[in-house]
Amino acid sequence: MQIKIFDTTLRDGEQTPGVSLISDEKLRIASKLDVLGVDVIEAGFAITSPGEMDAIKKITSEGLSAEICSFSRPIINDIDVALNCDVDSINLVVPTSDLHLQYKLHKSREDILKQTKFALEYAKSHDLIVELSAEDSTRSDFEFLEYFFKEGIKYGADRICACDTVGILTPDKSYEFYGCLSKLDVPLSVHCHNDFGLATANSLMGLRAGASQVHGTINGIGERAGNASLEEVIVNLYSLYKYKLNIKMNLIYETSRLVSRLTNIQLPPNKSLVGENAFAHESGIHADGVIKNTETYEPITPELIGHHRRFVLGKHIGTNMLRKHINNMGLIVTEDQLQIIFNRTKSLADKGKCITDVEVHAIAEDVLGIMSDKVVDLKDVTIVSGNKVTPTASVKLEINGNEVVGAGIGLGPVDAAIIAIRKSIEDVADIELVEYHVDAITGGTDALIDVIVKVKCDENIVTARSTEPDIIMASVEAYISAVNRLLSNFK
Repeated sequence: MQIKIFDTTLRDGEQTPGVSLISDEKLRIASKLDVLGVDVIEAGFAITSPGEMDAIKKITSEGLSAEICSFSRPIINDIDVALNCDVDSINLVVPTSDLHLQYKLHKSREDILKQTKFALEYAKSHDLIVELSAEDSTRSDFEFLEYFFKEGIKYGADRICACDTVGILTPDKSYEFYGCLSKLDVPLSVHCHNDFGLATANSLMGLRAGASQVHGTINGIGERAGNASLEEVIVNLYSLYKYKLNIKMNLIYETSRLVSRLTNIQLPPNKSLVGENAFAHESGIHADGVIKNTETYEPITPELIGHHRRFVLGKHIGTNMLRKHINNMGLIVTEDQLQIIFNRTKSLADKGKCITDVEVHAIAEDVLGIMSDKVVDLKDVTIVSGNKVTPTASVKLEINGNEVVGAGIGLGPVDAAIIAIRKSIEDVADIELVEYHVDAITGGTDALIDVIVKVKCDENIVTARSTEPDIIMASVEAYISAVNRLLSNFK
């Protein structure tokens, strides 16, 4: 059975408190969703604002493969504005619970039926595809809900959708509820909210019961606790239930990251599938198993969804994983030396310290009785910066005993300093800064700054850090330390 994916990230997802996407951001997300392979993109609620109309028009003008939809109330003006945006379809959303009818709309069941019939006839006369959605359907009188949908189908609804607006379904109730509605004559959509943390499970059970389309948002964003998380639903359907989908699975992670960046909603590291820890391993037993066969502790490979595997150093690390890290640093140790490094690493971790490659490298060098050669030595650095001055840095370095002076300009003083150093050492090696991270260890303007950098030369990567009260000096020292480790270990 083929399941269709209805993405409402740009409409229901944008209702997340604090999220407001400009038209170009909406277009970027819509384009990514189209490449991902979703079947329907609900691009927004056209009548909301001129900006919303502009965003939807930009999306419809792109000639995307997906069906482009606008949210609409059963109001002619809503439909006219959607038509003006040149959408393929409307998601005609109508409250059906007595609670909503009485307290929100102040209308009777008869009133809402009449209004819905008129809106349907009008939309169909303008050649729109119409998905008729019952808002708060799971708290509606079921006999009325069923009659509402039957009347909607009679007046032209192409699809129907029952919305669990406040997320009160349980998986067993979802199976029963959507199973009954799936007997009607048009395709049925599942639309679940996550108020009780069951949106993904309820969506899957609704599909198992006979629905053929599922609504959701990337990363599960949305008002209150959000919507069904599309990446979770999709991977479950593909991996566990073996349904056919149009989705390009290897684009799921990068789509998730794009939505996270543009909405400024950071994902918790333990978010299923797309969180940074979803395929991270620290425990010695687990890491060792994954090294030998990834299936031991991974239900799917990260590559399936475009994610990546990583191993984390901590108090649960095992000797096999520690040896792998040490070997990757270019160091060879005996079993006795490995055990000493292992015990010292564990001791640091037990004190609550986050173990980085730098600490492991330092411990290993100490045990082996070696130190990295100091290829590059900083003698002097000068920075000029200000609100009307282009940030400029000059550095004096000693490289293999020879004095080298270099300069650089950048977007800020740190950028200028790193560029000056990189230009000064370019005759020795082409070293690329691939990651830069800053943390304030303490509070206040005199806080100690912890800078971690990752540098790359060819396929070799090392990490280094420095802690200073001056962010520029911490950055410079961390970068030079990383350069020295790289040149020493892989020369």
